[in-house]
Amino acid sequence: MKLIFISLFVYLPLLSFVSNAQLKIGYVDSDTIMDNYPDVQDARQQLDALVQEWQAEVRKLESELKAKQDDYEKRKLIMTEQTSMEVMAEITKLQKDIADYRDKKFGANGELFQKQNELMKPIQNKVFTIIQQVATEEELDFVFDRSGDILFLYAKPEYDLTAKVVERLKLE
Repeated sequence: MKLIFISLFVYLPLLSFVSNAQLKIGYVDSDTIMDNYPDVQDARQQLDALVQEWQAEVRKLESELKAKQDDYEKRKLIMTEQTSMEVMAEITKLQKDIADYRDKKFGANGELFQKQNELMKPIQNKVFTIIQQVATEEELDFVFDRSGDILFLYAKPEYDLTAKVVERLKLE
């Protein structure tokens, strides 16, 4: 019995302390932040220009391939076996060149991915730093990104830090 009273005496104040502690949670919408940040728009324009340039090159190569294939189809009946094999080898090589070019530019570790990383990483780091600063100033325990996989069914607008982050980015 004495043990119960001692336990209650020790743990009851701890339980009330824990229940009085409140978490402060904020959220941001990173899509909105990125859409309103001029540096992101500049980076996107640079990336779009590169993509257009590379796609034009792919279209040129594909046009070349189509012309060779059409020419081959028209002349294959009058070609010697040797000539036919040479033209088919050229067509196959061109198909491989197109696939290699696409992979080099647009593949998983292609130039587009690397350039995107090069341009966006510093911007993302800056945004993250400002989010941390705002969260610290607001004394928040957690900050969630609303535009990611986390689904908010309800969130009080007073906890939305998006506008503060956008404003801070404009000042820098």
